Amino acid sequence: MKGRKRQRSPVPRAAYSVREFCEAYGISKAMYYKLKADHLNPREMRIGSRVRISLEAAQAWNRAREAAE
Repeated sequence: MKGRKRQRSPVPRAAYSVREFCEAYGISKAMYYKLKADHLNPREMRIGSRVRISLEAAQAWNRAREAAE
């Protein structure tokens, strides 16, 4: 086993960046910021200067959009 690196399990995703969220939900960043201006964006969390959207917030946002139809 000498010289072999131990394989680590992948860490599960806990949050999206704005770009990742937009890619996951098929919207542009411009649309995201339009939704944000209208207070229709998902809940955000700030970590330093970075904005993250938890998976739970993304799912809640998605359910709210489905209910709004």
